[in-house]
Amino acid sequence: MEKIRARLNIGSKAEPVKLRKRKSQLYSKEDTCPLDNGVLGVSVFTVAFRLINCFLVQTSFVPDEYWQSLEVAHLMVFDYGYLTWEWTAGIRGFSYPLFFGAIYKILHFFTYDAVQLLVWLPRVVQALLAALADIKLYCLIQSLEHSDVAKWTYLCQLSSWFTWYCCTRTLTNTMETTLTTLALYYYPLPGSKTHNSTKYLILVALAVIVRPTALIVWLPLLVYHFWQEDNKLKLITHHCLPIGALTLGISTLIDCMFYGKWTLVQYNFLMFNVFHNVAEFYGSHPWHCCLAHKEFRFIYPVLPFCMVFCGIALVNLRTWRRPAACALLVSNLVPALYTGLLHQRGTLDVMGHLQTLCDDSDPSTPPLPEVLFLMPCHSTPFYSHIHCPMKMRFLECPPDLTGDKSYVDEAERFFADPHHWLRTSFPYKSMLPTHLVFFDVLEKEISAFLDGSRFMRSTEIFHTHVPEGRVGKSILVYQRH
Repeated sequence: MEKIRARLNIGSKAEPVKLRKRKSQLYSKEDTCPLDNGVLGVSVFTVAFRLINCFLVQTSFVPDEYWQSLEVAHLMVFDYGYLTWEWTAGIRGFSYPLFFGAIYKILHFFTYDAVQLLVWLPRVVQALLAALADIKLYCLIQSLEHSDVAKWTYLCQLSSWFTWYCCTRTLTNTMETTLTTLALYYYPLPGSKTHNSTKYLILVALAVIVRPTALIVWLPLLVYHFWQEDNKLKLITHHCLPIGALTLGISTLIDCMFYGKWTLVQYNFLMFNVFHNVAEFYGSHPWHCCLAHKEFRFIYPVLPFCMVFCGIALVNLRTWRRPAACALLVSNLVPALYTGLLHQRGTLDVMGHLQTLCDDSDPSTPPLPEVLFLMPCHSTPFYSHIHCPMKMRFLECPPDLTGDKSYVDEAERFFADPHHWLRTSFPYKSMLPTHLVFFDVLEKEISAFLDGSRFMRSTEIFHTHVPEGRVGKSILVYQRH
C-alpha cells in the first residue's frame, strides 16, 4: 500500500519537483508482464474460467441487458424487434448495440443465426473481454507491487460473486467496467511501465460513449494526470482533444445514421437523467449520492479498484492469510452459484419455451401464435431470444415526457384493475391472444377471466425463491383452447 501511495505522491510535494527534472515517462514504450513470467498460464486459466463463468450464469439481472443491447441489435440486422422509449427520446446511443449487431450480421451472413447462437455468442465475446480485463489487472498490479499482491488481487477479482454475476452479461455497465479496467492498465501512474496515454484515453473515451456516467469515475484520474504531466499543452492538443473529438464524432455519426436525424445522445442523456431527472420514474433513493435513481450496478466499474485494496489486505494478514482466503472463496461461491443458476431464471426459461411455438406453428394454419405478457414491463427479453416474427406484446411503462401529472402508464393501469383492463382491451373474444404469460401472484386475481375466455395452464416455470410484490415464485403460461 505504501508503494502505491508513494507513486501517487500522496501528501508529498517534493516528488513532483523531482519528476520535472527528468524527461517525462508518460509516453514510454516499455513493456511489462512478459509471457515467460507465468502470465501465459494465468491468461489461459482466466479465459477458461470466464468461459465457464459465462455458461454458469443462466439467470436474468435487469432488463437493460437485453433491451439496450441485444434487442436493438436484432432489430438492426433482422428488421424486427422492439425499441423502448429511450430510443424514441434519443437518450441511447447505437454504438454499443452496433457491436452486437456486427456479431449478428456475421452469423446471418453465414446462415448460422440460430437462436442459441444469438443468445450465447454475445455473452461469450463479453466473457473473453472480461478475461482480458482480469489479465490486465493482474499485470498492472504485478508491475506496481510485488508478485504476492498481484496474486491475491487476482484471487479477489476472480472470487467476487458480483463480478461473476455481472461480467459476462450484455450490460452497458459490464462493458464500462471492462473498458475502465483496461484503461487503468495504461493509465500513467508514476513508476508504471505499462503507461500509454493514447491507449488509455481511447479506452476512457469508449467507456464514456458506451455509458456517459463513466466520466464520474474517470474525472478525478484525468485531473490527476493533467496535474502530473510536464507538457500539459501537448497532452491536451495531441491526445485529449483529438481522441475526444474523433470518438464523439464517430459515435454521433452512427447515432445520426440510425436515428435518421441529427442527434447528440450525450446531451440528451444529460438533460433527461440529470436536469429533468426522468430516471426517478423507475425508482428513487435517499439524497446522498446526488442522483435520485441509483442501482448497485452503477458502481460496478469501481469494483476492480477495490480488488487492489482487498489483495493488499490479504497480503498484510500474513498468518491468517490462507484461512481468510478460504473464507473468501466459500462466502462468494454460494451466492455466485445461487444467483447465476437459480435466482430469477424463469424469465429466460420462459422465452425458451415460447420459442418452441415458432417451430411448432404452421403459417398456413390459423390461429398463429400470439403472446401477451401480463408482467411488470420488460420482465423478459423479447425478439432477440425468440428470433421469429411471432406477434408479442407486453405492458408498456414509458415515463411521462409531457408534464401531465395525471399520467399513469399502461402497466400501472393494468395492475390497478386487471379485470377492467382485460375487458376493455379485448371486448371481443376474437381479439384475444393465444397465450398469456404472467407471474403466479396474478393467477387468482384473473382466474374468472381465464375460465371465461377458455384459457388453460400449459406450463409452470420456476423463477425465484424470493417473490416480491408483482414478481412471483413461478411464471405461468396459459394457452387458449
